[in-house]
Amino acid sequence: MPVSLNMRMSMPSWFDIYGLSPEAEEDEAGIKSASAHIKALIDQEVKNGIPSHRIILGGFSQGGALSLYTALTTQQKLAGVVALSCWLPLRNSFPQASAGSANKDMPLLQCHGDADPLVPFSFGSRTAEKMKSLINPANVTFKSYHGLPHSACPEEMVDVKRFIEKQLPAISDE
Repeated sequence: MPVSLNMRMSMPSWFDIYGLSPEAEEDEAGIKSASAHIKALIDQEVKNGIPSHRIILGGFSQGGALSLYTALTTQQKLAGVVALSCWLPLRNSFPQASAGSANKDMPLLQCHGDADPLVPFSFGSRTAEKMKSLINPANVTFKSYHGLPHSACPEEMVDVKRFIEKQLPAISDE
């Protein structure tokens, strides 16, 4: 879709981005529409026999932002969220927007490089603090990676793997 911040050129995107400052206007309709799409995917997986408490949402940048927003606003109880190099969209609508969420106790792994020129590290750290006010703060893990730009690194992927293994232990067939 065309993204305002990208001179309206098309790029893979969940919603429009008007600016990268804390005061920037946000694409509320686009964020809510994309979140509704993710909620429909969760509902479909539940219909297919996957219990919602065995589903982890996760993403990088916009995908991480959308994962946070969706987890905070869904009625489905989730196994957790992995949010990489991102922020909480529509942050000023919380805590009201999460009033009916089933995920007050969900585990969250949030990761961010301290050299991110696109989504500043401060966005990530402020998001982690906001999340601690919205869900059980003991379940919020914020990890930073020295020198990492708007990207991922092997250490981060190991942390993600460990988080997933902890939240989704193997189910025995017995």
